Formats: sequence, C-alpha cells, structure tokens
Amino acid sequence: MSLVCAISNEVPEHPCVSPVSNQVFERRLIEKYIAENGADPINGQPLSEEQLIDIKVSHPIRPKPPSATSIPAILKSLQDEWDAVMLHSFTLRQQLQTTRQELSHALYQHDAACRVIARLTKEVTAAREGEGYIPSKCSLLTTASSLQDKATVLTTERKKRGKTVPEELVRAEDLSKYRQVASHAGLHSASVPGILSLDLCPTDTNKVLTGGADKNVVVFDRRDEQIVATLKGHTKKVTSVIYHPSQSVVFSASPDSTIRVWSISGGNCVQVVRAHEAGVTGLSLHATGDYLLSSSEDQYWAFSDIQTGRVLTKVTDETAGCALTCAQFHPDGLIFGTGTGDSQIKIWDLKERTNVANFPGHSGPVTAIAFSENGYYLATGAQDSSLKLWDLRKLKNFKTITLDNNYEVKSLVFDQSGTYLAVGGSDIRVYICKQWSEVLNFTDHTGLVTGVAFGEHAQFLSSTGMDRSLKFYSL
Repeated sequence: MSLVCAISNEVPEHPCVSPVSNQVFERRLIEKYIAENGADPINGQPLSEEQLIDIKVSHPIRPKPPSATSIPAILKSLQDEWDAVMLHSFTLRQQLQTTRQELSHALYQHDAACRVIARLTKEVTAAREGEGYIPSKCSLLTTASSLQDKATVLTTERKKRGKTVPEELVRAEDLSKYRQVASHAGLHSASVPGILSLDLCPTDTNKVLTGGADKNVVVFDRRDEQIVATLKGHTKKVTSVIYHPSQSVVFSASPDSTIRVWSISGGNCVQVVRAHEAGVTGLSLHATGDYLLSSSEDQYWAFSDIQTGRVLTKVTDETAGCALTCAQFHPDGLIFGTGTGDSQIKIWDLKERTNVANFPGHSGPVTAIAFSENGYYLATGAQDSSLKLWDLRKLKNFKTITLDNNYEVKSLVFDQSGTYLAVGGSDIRVYICKQWSEVLNFTDHTGLVTGVAFGEHAQFLSSTGMDRSLKFYSL
C-alpha cells in the first residue's frame, strides 16, 4: 500500500503526517500551506511545522503516468533499460581488462625486485666472506693510527717499569694467609641462581661488576657494601662483563647475541651493539677504552666502536668452521687471542685482521684465556682439566699444570703486576708466576666458580659462583 498526499493526491517523496487531522502530506506542500495559513488544510485547526511527524518509508514507488501505460511506451521504456544495461556491461568489461593489466605489471615488478634483492644479498655475503668485507676494513684502517700510538705508549711504559715489582704488592707469604672476609648473596635473583661473570674497575678495584643468570648486570661498591645499580635489558643470561677504567660505563654480553653499553649514573642502556648472529661468548676492552672485541658462536670475532655501536670489522677463520668460545686483547692492543670449540687458541693481528699464530695442545673447548701484564705470557684453560702457559716470544707451550680430574676452568686472570695468576672453576687457586707454584686454594663456594679478580696490588681477591655469592678474600 502506497501513501498519498491529501493535497496533491500523488505519492509523496517526503511524506509526513499531521497530528491534528491524521492526514498524510508531501512535506514541501504542507510547509507552504502552513506558512500562508497557519492551519491544517483538512479541518482548519492551528498547525505548525514543528508538529509535523516524518514518516520513514523505503524508496517509495511512484506510479507511472497514464502516458506510460500504452504498449509503445512500455516497449520504449524496455528498450531504454536494455541500452543502459549494455552500456554498463561494456564499461565493466573495460575496467576488468585494465585491472588485469595493472595486476600483471605489478606481479612482474615484484618478481624482478625479488630477483635483484636475492642477487645483491648473495653478492654482499660473498664480499663479506670471500673478500673480507671491504667496507669494514676501510673503517678499521681509519682507527689503525690511534691503535698504533696507544700500543707504542703502553710498550714504553712497560719497559720503564722493567722487571721491578711494585712495593705495595702483597708478598706471596702474605697472600697464602688470605681468608674469606666477606660474602654477598643478594646481588642477583634467587629464582634463577648463579653469577656468571665478574670484573673490577681497573682504576678503583672497590667497584665490582657482575653478570647473572637472572639476565641482570649489577654494580656493587665493596667499600660501602651496597648495590650501586642494577641494569636490566638482556633477554638471556649475562655471560661477560667489563668495567670501563675511566668512564662511568660498563659493558655486558649475552647469548641473546647483543652487547650492551650501560651508563652507571643513568642506570640505563646507552648503546646496543649487534655484531653477531648468535650468542656472544667473549668480550674484551681495548686499551684505548674506545673499542670492544667480541667473539661468538657464529664463528666470527668483531671489533666495534663503543661510542657509535658500529661494527668496524668482523672476521672468521673459514678453514676452522668452529664456534669461538672466548676472546682477550693483548695488553698492547695490537694482537689478541681467541679460543675455539675445537680446542685451538688463535692469535690474531688486529690491523691486518689475520690469524698469525695457533696454539694447539688442549683437548675440548677452550674456556678461558688471559694475557699477563708484561705481554710475554698467555694462560689458557679448557675442558681437559689442564692449565697451559704459552711464551708469546717463542710461540710455544712452556708449562702445563694438570688439575684434578674433571676440574672445570671457568676464569683466568693475572694481577696488574703480572706476578700472580688466579684460576676459578671447581675451586679457586692462585699461582705465583715464573715458579708456577700454588700459593692459595679456596673451596668456600658451594657451586662452580665462574669469575675471579684481583684487587689493586693483590690486596684482596674476589670471586663469584653459581651459588649466587660474591666473595672477598684478604688478610
């Protein structure tokens, strides 16, 4: 049933109803009538526009005029509709053809782009592995002069010191009397127990740095016996830490494949170095204090700028094809050593980025390496329960210390004078250099010892272990 306007007797386009007469009107017509008369056209009672009520209808169908009801008029109407449908169908076919062409062109461009990207990726990989990654080599050359200058200064200073031992250095007979004087077990979380790495600030050995299985890095003040900062950001355990000698900055590395630079004062991460594609296994700070050496399970060692986080060079030994387990700079900073998973110790020339010497002899992965302060000796430990000493001048092993059966070497460190060597693992042992005799042995940790470090002039010894404790030993 269709609505009919009471004024025009036609189907209204905008129907509304008058509440006064209950009649339907075309809004346009009733508004004009109200404007002139102010009353309802049917019963003459007062009516205003606001009183009109709109009627919601869906697409009102207007009846055809009488002229369109004849057979010729109907045929003409059908012809017009057919023509309109044909024109619309033709337009749709044209649009479909155009869309098909555009899609075909887009797919061709995508395929070509994929082929170009694959070729470029292959060329970059070949350049890095086969040609030595030339851009990184150029970056390294720009720093070579500063590395050489620092090495010259360090060598000169070491020659001046000669073979004299500092007067403040603790003597061996006093060192043998050391006992545990402090133990701190609350630095790291108890839910994931274990401290995995340790370092002391070289210029103030009362500042202690630890890395834990709880993914945190902790800065501890030995003198005040207080935690200075707890640094959070790694997504896996922290296996290597380094304290910067002159800046309020520390470094950490983790199996999450990142190296992080932390501000102690700010308590935040200021730089993330992404030098590796697998877990970072070793970390060492260059003598300039501006560059980091890192080793990784991805078989590469990397040399990175700590200020920018940029990797200056990244190298692997293609002939070995084995993960690197640790890394350490020589005191002069021009050469460094790496340990491998197949029991090799490799010495590298930093400027030339070449492997200049190899020290075979261990069996099992190398777990720790340490250069003596005088630059002549290298100590190495592996999973064969032995400690080997190497003469870098003669490039040979001159001493092997066989440890107890199943002894695990986790940490090696010389004191600042190169007089003593500390070993951490199944227990803690301190050897006096040259005689290589044992002067100390501690078994205070209830778990594996993961880090050892000497205080200034060996006036105290510190250690960390899987029992979650940081311990100090002194007279």
